[in-house]
Amino acid sequence: MIANEEYTARKDRKKVIRVILQIVILLAVAGICLAALFTLKQYSPYTVQNTRFSGDKGFIALAYFGVARNGDQNLIGVERLREHLQALKDLGYVTITQQDILDYYQSGKELPEKSLFLMFEDGRRDTAIFSQKILEELNYKATMLTYPEKFAKKDTKFLMPPELKDLEKSTFWEMGTNGYRLEFINVFDRYGNYLGKLDPLEHAGIAPYLGRKYNHYLMDYIRDEYGVPKESYGKMKERISYDYERLRDIYTQSIGYVPGLHVLMHSNTGSFGNNDRVSAINEYWIKKLFAVNVNREGFSFNKRNSSVYDLTRMQPQAYWYTNHLLMRIKCDIDQEVAFTAGDVSRQKAWETLKGALEIQEDRIILTSLPQDKGLVRLKNSNDFGDVKLSVRLKGNKLGLQKIYLRADESFNRFVSVYLLNNVLYITEKNGGTERELFTLNLDKHDGKERLSVPQDKKAAEIRELETFIQYADSVEKAKVYAERLKHKRLEPVSGLADGAEEYVPALSIHAQGDRLLVLSLRGNKLNVAIDGKDAVTDLPVSDTQAGTVYLETAWGGSGWSQRNLADDVYDGVFEKLIITENAGTEKEKVLFDGRVQGWEAVKLKVERSWEALINWFIVTL
Repeated sequence: MIANEEYTARKDRKKVIRVILQIVILLAVAGICLAALFTLKQYSPYTVQNTRFSGDKGFIALAYFGVARNGDQNLIGVERLREHLQALKDLGYVTITQQDILDYYQSGKELPEKSLFLMFEDGRRDTAIFSQKILEELNYKATMLTYPEKFAKKDTKFLMPPELKDLEKSTFWEMGTNGYRLEFINVFDRYGNYLGKLDPLEHAGIAPYLGRKYNHYLMDYIRDEYGVPKESYGKMKERISYDYERLRDIYTQSIGYVPGLHVLMHSNTGSFGNNDRVSAINEYWIKKLFAVNVNREGFSFNKRNSSVYDLTRMQPQAYWYTNHLLMRIKCDIDQEVAFTAGDVSRQKAWETLKGALEIQEDRIILTSLPQDKGLVRLKNSNDFGDVKLSVRLKGNKLGLQKIYLRADESFNRFVSVYLLNNVLYITEKNGGTERELFTLNLDKHDGKERLSVPQDKKAAEIRELETFIQYADSVEKAKVYAERLKHKRLEPVSGLADGAEEYVPALSIHAQGDRLLVLSLRGNKLNVAIDGKDAVTDLPVSDTQAGTVYLETAWGGSGWSQRNLADDVYDGVFEKLIITENAGTEKEKVLFDGRVQGWEAVKLKVERSWEALINWFIVTL
């Protein structure tokens, strides 16, 4: 009986502690949400007295897709956004408004030397929640772009008119529009199968099997699989005009006016569409309804001889580190930019020879020059010979992350181990040309299933039919697609064993990388493991002299992307880099340790654990 009572008491105590812990975490989550939702400041516009003017230097325009607490492939995380905008603030950038742009082009008004026009696309509710405090902290003003079609659907992911009015009242926001809707026409999958028109949900369902052959709803005639228009000029004009008329009417009824700024989606043509007659209809309505139009994407810089109806914006990606953004801006404006260094004390261990280096906690972030490389040298490593090295490579798969060992300063001699576009390479140079010693496709290293082209084509067609069933606008259509799907699943196709061509997927520029690389170099033998699995053992090398450690990163070439992005800068990320001697003793001397140490390590671990716990509660609740 006593034992049972003690057991029950312990169980009750644990239950009380668990409940208290849950309450504390819930209060913390509530605090975070309340802090994000309530505005306590007012935006203060720049003034002539507190702003630098030094002749006409145009302005840069940035447009983020959206903001999420921790970010994902498309939405930038809160901390990454804060780092981006804080860096611009530190460089002296002030935000300008739509009226500033109008005055610049129509009245010759002078803009501040460093002017930023900031936008957030798609009108997402989480964007407003998570970016509001950052705008307040930095005294930045932004334009929220919305699709009025979303208002009628009352999709909870998107801001509704009353919320847009509240944003305006906060003084940190003004309104803009991405157009009436986001839909795609003349869509083909990567095998040339004609899919026709897709709405955003259908597009998301089929996206893994699409290529670049598609168009935005307003960019062209609706065409058949042979490229022949399925509509007359009159029907095309009526269809496109309908979108602008609906946009005008919905905004007027819901917020009382049509926003002054418009972003023409997927244009980038130098006109207002992919067809001259389509372009003319878009141009008529854009100039009739809006004062400013952003027509292009890929470059941030706008100057006075641009047209107010043909502005350009850069869309920073969620995976860009701060120096990636600054490198792109530097290239656009053709001026020197001070890059972010991060932990200055730990920067001292490295000499930057090319590109930009940031040290952030236990990460070494090396940003390449456009269409070029980044290169750093580990100081005091010129006598490193036999070594063990461990590092987690977290740059995107498309790109180069390279480690040089035993290198001389002219690179006439070295051993190198690197990842390039998801392939492991080992090379050496010893007085002659660089020679490849070993190569390994990392998908094969992972044991990833290999498909034939016919098998992948069948998988694409199955996904398409499944998506069309899910979003069919009638029971009859769903039944037709379901019947086709039944036959498609039974259709035999040739595999690799039958001699069919192997399907080799194109690498997306967004594909995230995370590889644990461990190597041992001793004498003339090299061992390399990837993610705890041997890649190569006892590989002979001829360069046995001691030398220096270098890190290099580089652009990996134009990768596949459904969005027609041009990005030729790359962020290599070397996390928890550790180098020790490899003398064969029980306890090897540490030559370099890139991990945070002591109290900083404890603090970092607590912060990451707390963040993980908060995230778990947010997702679970």
